[in-house]
Amino acid sequence: MLSKSQIKLINSLKHKKYRQQHQLFVVEGIKTITELLQSNLELYALYTKESFNIDAKNEVLISESDLKRISFLATPNMAMAVFKIPQSKTLKKNGLIVALDAVRDPGNLGTIIRLCDWFGIKDLVCSKETVDCYNPKVIQATMGSITRVNISYIDLVSFLSNYDGPVFGTYMEGNNIYKRSLPQTSVIVMGNEANGISKETETMITDKISIPRFGDLQVTESLNVATATSIILSEFKRGS
Repeated sequence: MLSKSQIKLINSLKHKKYRQQHQLFVVEGIKTITELLQSNLELYALYTKESFNIDAKNEVLISESDLKRISFLATPNMAMAVFKIPQSKTLKKNGLIVALDAVRDPGNLGTIIRLCDWFGIKDLVCSKETVDCYNPKVIQATMGSITRVNISYIDLVSFLSNYDGPVFGTYMEGNNIYKRSLPQTSVIVMGNEANGISKETETMITDKISIPRFGDLQVTESLNVATATSIILSEFKRGS
């Protein structure tokens, strides 16, 4: 049976403030938990109805009722794991870097992390206004890719002002991406879901690009930021 203090700690990890305070985050879903157990992340505790048969003192067998008390899901899975938040690795400024300017939706961030993993992007830099990558909904959407992408939260304008290379920004009125030469060492900035790239960040953009609309009516307002990221990364990698 779980103690009140254990339940309180786990439930507090729904909130960014307490994730940062305790340097812990929650993972649910057998596939994602299994993948993270096989990574370099350090397990804090594994709460499960059935043993994972891992050699760990911090595997705790619990009842279904206890799992319901700690799960963040409407329909709890078989297990919940708590991992320690790792230290960010040194940000390398070679190769392609994706930068997010105040992306707020956890599902979008999780999908973009998966896309970075898929396309071999090692570094993802996020403005401090971007949703926390250890938000439970983000973790769920990454499907384990969070272990293979180095994510840094930084002052984005300061980072870009010190970056010695082209900085691509995505705009509706930008140059057609299919007609551009796309260097393999550069930064690609993706903007906020509602407002796009901020005015402050825009001053750092050296190349404005867009994904052209091919529909006859030309009335579609915009693409979802994660969808746009997938198209742009595919085009950058196509020429590599």
